[in-house]
Amino acid sequence: MRLRCAVLDDFQNAALTAADWSAVSDRVDVVRYAEHFTTQDALAKALADADIVVTLRERVRFPAALLDRLPCLKLLIASGMRNSAIDLAAARANGVTVCGTESSATPPVELTWALLLGLARGIVQENNALRGGGPWQSTVGADLHGRRLGLLGLGRIGGRVARVGLAFGMEVTAWSQNLTEERADEVGVALAPSKEDLLSSADFVSVHLALSDRTRGLLGPRELALLKPTAYLVNTSRAAVVDQDALLAALREGRIAGAGVDVFDTEPLPLDHPMRTAPRLLATPHLGYVSQANYARYYGQAVENIEAYLAGRPVRVLG
Repeated sequence: MRLRCAVLDDFQNAALTAADWSAVSDRVDVVRYAEHFTTQDALAKALADADIVVTLRERVRFPAALLDRLPCLKLLIASGMRNSAIDLAAARANGVTVCGTESSATPPVELTWALLLGLARGIVQENNALRGGGPWQSTVGADLHGRRLGLLGLGRIGGRVARVGLAFGMEVTAWSQNLTEERADEVGVALAPSKEDLLSSADFVSVHLALSDRTRGLLGPRELALLKPTAYLVNTSRAAVVDQDALLAALREGRIAGAGVDVFDTEPLPLDHPMRTAPRLLATPHLGYVSQANYARYYGQAVENIEAYLAGRPVRVLG
């Protein structure tokens, strides 16, 4: 009996070409969904007869209430080896094996710098003006060399962002609740005395923290008020680390020079979401992990996970 595998949120129609699915094609029929299911009812209906589901990152939540409605589901694969959107206990209770894949830190590092450079040099504004017959030069770019880059988080991604900043000749400082002097020295950056000191002294602030109870809302109205009016904020981590209403207010009132954002409280972003029209905002639709090499890894290892599960030896099991 052939199994049905549902691939969710394949917006670019890339899942079947990013990897070789031939190893399981004799036993598994793959169905891809390019549209995002916005309700649990729609998702439960689409996945009602799915034996295997492949989902990207933490975009789709799999709480107990949904898992209870998927009687055929045997294997759930999520890209990345950490996923707070899946109720692992409920999955076990329903006999569902949950597996992950490896994920490269390189794409989010590169996108962080794309956003930061785009903000600093007014790339979108100048490009639109040039192509639309607008003014020839309307912005004065912010320099990176000699300016201070403040990093919230100095882990796998933050450390690489720091090294690029140093290559630009920036003064780099970092802070997180668990950051040590030893780690800062290892990367070659200064350990900020406090979160408040980092925010008030940085010309560019970039967020690289995992979402947890401690980091949710870490940058609220009080913290954003510490930023210089000439400072830029970049968030390619998780939207909930930054209070979204407070960020919108800071942008609308011109209390910061701008923000670069790749993550949102609701994804995909609704057409009427205020982030779509916020001033001083350079925004991308959660492209941090979206690259050819990363997709090859995600879907290639998803195939490996399916093959291993069918052989009775699951790999990369979460929880």
